[in-house]
Amino acid sequence: MEVQGKIKLIGETQTFGSNGFRKRELVVTTEEQYPQHIMIEFVQDKSDLLNNYSVGQDVKVSINLRGREWTNPQGEVKYFNSIQGWRVESLQQTQAESGGMPPVPPAEAFAPADELNEEEHDDLPF
Repeated sequence: MEVQGKIKLIGETQTFGSNGFRKRELVVTTEEQYPQHIMIEFVQDKSDLLNNYSVGQDVKVSINLRGREWTNPQGEVKYFNSIQGWRVESLQQTQAESGGMPPVPPAEAFAPADELNEEEHDDLPF
């Protein structure tokens, strides 16, 4: 699965327990009619993937949904979900993707048609 949007927040790396479990959080704001602020966790060595990104960048994040069951001291069973990231890609939005026209090369990039015979038949419908 993937989430696309603009980076709103990159958290500091947190370390837990005696075994050194590492976690880092990324918040991505989706660009849709009702933007969503999606918190994605990066754990262990994947937390280093966020080092090359900054707030405001457009990214595509590959994610896995994780779920777990927990029984509280009163014996009630609770369920928790998390979103774990495992890859981040920078999105360089082109003009075509943003709704504009793609850039057109300058006229001098095209060779002139010197030997044009308008009397010669072609099979084009126009």
